[in-house]
Amino acid sequence: MPIPEEVTGDELDKDVKQELQSLPKTLAEDVARNLVMVARLIDEDPEGAYGYSRVALRLASRVAAVREAAGFAAYANQKYSEALAEFRAARRMTGNVELWPVMADCERGMGRPEKALDMAGAPDVQRLDKAGQVEMRLVAAGARRDMGQLDAAIVTLQSPELASSAVHPWTARLRYAYADALLEAGRESDAREWFAKAVESDRDGSTDASDRLAELDGVEFVDALDEDAADEDEQALGSVAEAPHADDDVDDDADDAEERDERRTGVERDEQDEDDDVADDFVPEGHEGHEGDEGREGVDRKKSEDDDQV
Repeated sequence: MPIPEEVTGDELDKDVKQELQSLPKTLAEDVARNLVMVARLIDEDPEGAYGYSRVALRLASRVAAVREAAGFAAYANQKYSEALAEFRAARRMTGNVELWPVMADCERGMGRPEKALDMAGAPDVQRLDKAGQVEMRLVAAGARRDMGQLDAAIVTLQSPELASSAVHPWTARLRYAYADALLEAGRESDAREWFAKAVESDRDGSTDASDRLAELDGVEFVDALDEDAADEDEQALGSVAEAPHADDDVDDDADDAEERDERRTGVERDEQDEDDDVADDFVPEGHEGHEGDEGREGVDRKKSEDDDQV
């Protein structure tokens, strides 16, 4: 897989680089660069991070840091069985218990919450630092919820760490989990209080507590881009409504044609009347209508009398 030229491998932690010193220099550099890409992409592009982790694993499967990185990349892609196998391998190589909470969460992901609870009660938990113990508590509460034991999950999260006013990297997530469990139990007022506390301690935006709190308060957020698109749609609909329709054009044409026919008929009628008047002017007096017929009969009688005299 391609790696940007600016990635040198020196970006890794000192402890990881020290582990890679057991490899040949060129190989160590290649592995280091792939591990840097895993760290860069695991949040925004889990699939890409997984690809680089597989390359590093193929190059140096006997390095604990490589197995751990491969485990987290698989975990980010919800490949829980594969992640658990890599975490177990890394733990065997190092002997430390730092991965114990995430290993228990893999058991949850594989549909085995009872196994996660067993791990939460194991002696190894006592060897975890404060952050690890809080993570283990979160996993145990999640396992209780998976099993439908909501009240037990709430009790599991009630701890000195939850009540403390001090803010640690895990404080927001702990308060958020507690608020979410309260909300599921129907305790909306208490849930709102703890979502607000989660917002106060969420300095790096690791949760969506602010959105959940706004939802409880009935606040709706409108995407500005969606609003602009809606305005454009309304303008388009307005333009269509104002535009003349084809049927209207046909009706207008028909009305115009009818009006022209009426004007033409009126002109022809006027011309006919004028022609009649002209014709009347050329008819001799006494030869109009029935009176003209009587005049011709008088002429015929006179002519007949003259013939008789002859």
